[in-house]
Amino acid sequence: MPDASSAHPVATLFEEHMQAELDGDLERTMVTMSAIPHLNHVPVRAGGHGREAVRAFYEEHLVGKFFPPDVEISLVSRTVDDHQVVDELLIAFTHTQAIDWMLPGVAPTGRHVRIPLVVIVRADGGKVEHEHIYWDQASVLVQLGLLDPAGLPVTGAEQADLVADPSGPHRTDY
Repeated sequence: MPDASSAHPVATLFEEHMQAELDGDLERTMVTMSAIPHLNHVPVRAGGHGREAVRAFYEEHLVGKFFPPDVEISLVSRTVDDHQVVDELLIAFTHTQAIDWMLPGVAPTGRHVRIPLVVIVRADGGKVEHEHIYWDQASVLVQLGLLDPAGLPVTGAEQADLVADPSGPHRTDY
């Protein structure tokens, strides 16, 4: 779980929510959610709207199945106000298990992935109303060997490398 050292109530709520997901605790995860939450993993349209749909998605595809055991999550930046937190993260993992929320229908490849990911969480009344999660799916597919980047304006782990170290090499083949 990212370490933001933030005492802001919305950030604390999101950290509790994410830790419950990582711990595989469905009930604790749902306690953090509003009466009518929604969840959207934007690149693949995975998630749900409404408490029952979100709970079913969490139970079947996410909580306790979030990432393979070697996942590393690091916080790059956080923006927070009274109702929303936006986290920019770097996530690295080896694709050793199904990751339905990110790669629905894709069997484990055994390949390593490193990507930037942005999570936007809206909260009200001390409960998570929504999560919108964005990442570059083409980068994931390139790293898994499922998309040939030749002739396409896509990259693999290089985009995560540049987020981690902005002084690194930028594209020059425009």
